[in-house]
Amino acid sequence: METDVVSSLDTSVTASIPQWDTLVQTMAGLYRSDKNDQPVPAVATSYHKSSDDKTYTFNLRHNAKWSNGDTVTAQDFVTAWRKGVSPKAMSGYNYIFSNIKNADQISQGKKAVNSLGVKAVGKYKLVVQLENPEPTFIDKMVIPAFYPQNTRLVKKYGAKYGTAAKYTAFDGAFKVTKWTNTSEKWTAVKNPYYYAKSAVKLQKLNYQVVKDSNTAHQLFQQGSLDDAVVSGTTAQGLQNNKNLYYLYRSGNNFVNLNMAKGAVLANKQLRQALYLAVNHTQLSKKVLADGSKPSYTFSAPNAAKDPASGKDFATAAQPKETYNVAKAKKLWQAGLKQLGKSKVDLTLVASDTTTDKNVSDFLQSQLESKLPGLKVTVKNLPPKSAYNLAANDKYDLYLSLWLNDYA
Repeated sequence: METDVVSSLDTSVTASIPQWDTLVQTMAGLYRSDKNDQPVPAVATSYHKSSDDKTYTFNLRHNAKWSNGDTVTAQDFVTAWRKGVSPKAMSGYNYIFSNIKNADQISQGKKAVNSLGVKAVGKYKLVVQLENPEPTFIDKMVIPAFYPQNTRLVKKYGAKYGTAAKYTAFDGAFKVTKWTNTSEKWTAVKNPYYYAKSAVKLQKLNYQVVKDSNTAHQLFQQGSLDDAVVSGTTAQGLQNNKNLYYLYRSGNNFVNLNMAKGAVLANKQLRQALYLAVNHTQLSKKVLADGSKPSYTFSAPNAAKDPASGKDFATAAQPKETYNVAKAKKLWQAGLKQLGKSKVDLTLVASDTTTDKNVSDFLQSQLESKLPGLKVTVKNLPPKSAYNLAANDKYDLYLSLWLNDYA
């Protein structure tokens, strides 16, 4: 089950959970995650680090092949990374290349993409230059943003690369078939050219877009889905079901606020009022009911420790007040007075999945009922459309998700 279509398999064009779910099964990067989430060699066999910790030389395996039979080369990584760091990249992941030599200047349009500190030395040696030592650099190599792209096909297909199975090649355990960027169903079959094909037991993976939690559960009961992501009332009714499994992920759902100059929420007191008016516990336990925990900081719990105290960073950074309706009302009135307004209309943009619909309805109810003069208009749209509105500043509140990408 996936909650949306895969609009592209080119990591420089988009970055979504359905895309990454598919790419993790069909692509091999320099390293991959083992069962303990530790990086282990994939296309790379080993690496050497310079004495100043700023130059990495990766040795690549000679038997890595693309699903069309082409050899996976060091240049394929150079091709993909240059596309990913380019100011033209639309994935939102340019920043992940930061600290590779010249990456930031390239993303800002100040330097050419071919000045990126990555080069191919022959077919099987990749050299990466960093601007500063980076302890998590190898950890990052497991994520799809750093996967290679078939250089020959990128040159052949240009902007078509990654828009359909026939315009894409795969160097991982499976290869995608019967897919275009509007498909609601697609298939991945075992890749006969994968370097570790003998370790792959599955012959095929079928993917299906299911946005509604109840529909997902019905399909699961019928045997049409092997897994179904459930939340809300569907999850509430399944708490004692033998098939229920809690998968804990390090990440946060959060509300992105439009603080652009001239925007209503550029006012700090209004923002503070919104925060204090939402009952996080009620949201997680009653609305989501899927095992989610209340979230009070931008940093997810168990993601990092405060180096000074050794405490979980999310706990150490948590504000003293997280829910105070009386204070929220005072701040709201003060903010309105500063703006010379008696009422405000805000637009909340969210995806059209069951979970996001439930959360946006809850937020609308909480905020309108507790903050006088506030009207919240909810727009539930396909994820790509919702993202485009947010990217073009056509929103006040945008319901977002951030999962930690590595380590």
